[in-house]
Amino acid sequence: MFLEFLIQNWPLILILIGFTITLKMTVFLDKKTINRIYLLIILIFLLSVLVYIEFYLADLKKYNLLRSIFIAIRYSSIPFIIALIIFAVVRRQRWFVFIPAILLAIVNIISIFTGIVFSINDEGEFVRGFLGYLPFIMIGLYGIFLTYLLFKHSNGQITEIIPNVFLVFVLFTDLLLPFILKSDFSKIFCTTVAIALFIYYVFQILQLTKKDALTGLLNRQAYYATLDNTSSDITALISLDMNGLKKINDNYGHTAGDEALVSLAISFSRALNRKQLAYRIGGDEFFIICKKCSKEEVMELIDRINKNVSETNYTCSLGYSFRDNNKTIDDMIKESDAMMYREKAFYHHQMEELNNESTTKIES
Repeated sequence: MFLEFLIQNWPLILILIGFTITLKMTVFLDKKTINRIYLLIILIFLLSVLVYIEFYLADLKKYNLLRSIFIAIRYSSIPFIIALIIFAVVRRQRWFVFIPAILLAIVNIISIFTGIVFSINDEGEFVRGFLGYLPFIMIGLYGIFLTYLLFKHSNGQITEIIPNVFLVFVLFTDLLLPFILKSDFSKIFCTTVAIALFIYYVFQILQLTKKDALTGLLNRQAYYATLDNTSSDITALISLDMNGLKKINDNYGHTAGDEALVSLAISFSRALNRKQLAYRIGGDEFFIICKKCSKEEVMELIDRINKNVSETNYTCSLGYSFRDNNKTIDDMIKESDAMMYREKAFYHHQMEELNNESTTKIES
């Protein structure tokens, strides 16, 4: 029996072991999220054991009450696992997300004695009750909710859309395939979910390696990769540099400086559309790459940035360059930086004049 289980579930076991090892080694996720994923791994493995025992008893055509208990647990576990996926991968989710799964579990337990969702007849055959499709409806509703949350919290970039689409696709095929493959699909459900989660996790880790840990913007490595790999699509560049970061760090500490950088990064992010990417390439240096954007779109972006930044307690210097007259990317960077440095010099000149005025008033 054990050997047969091992043969049937060996791919699943390898995936779960590999998943556990990569989680143990990751530095990108917080401890709470990692613990939730560990719980997911344990539940998926336990569900695979339960499914195997359930079908083993079905072949014996006896122990109907025990089979009914296992079916109730299986029907309850799948929505609970999807709820836990939501709880693990979508930020700021509360425990309330488990309430529908708990209510379904209660109905499934009642069904053991009443047959309202399922029952096992005297011949050992599975019979669906008048609420027999309730577990599938619950899975579908959870899937819709997960889809909504994933795309709500997405930045709209294709690199985030693809893993979200992949995870949603797997969950909805897991909802449809039981009607095509019948009971046989239960034997591969755990493996498909484990594969989907592991691949989604790898997608997310790959994205995190491209992001600046402080601001959440793309990092310097991603900036160079974009310039190298998609240079023909780049139509404009924008250089940005925060004003007065050193003064904030010196007077109020580096925590205040970090808060200022995050505030500006949020201002930039809110101004972007899908063809515009923001990077933090140094301490207070930022860059925006515009792909296939018209001059009007770029100027509208700059207006949105200036408006957003004006609503914060900070300022930044900005320069830009358009791709015309056969300019190379290096030419555009130089032109954009030169404009930004001129604006920064003007800012420092204004600050110096204000300081001189203040000093004169004090002396007089």
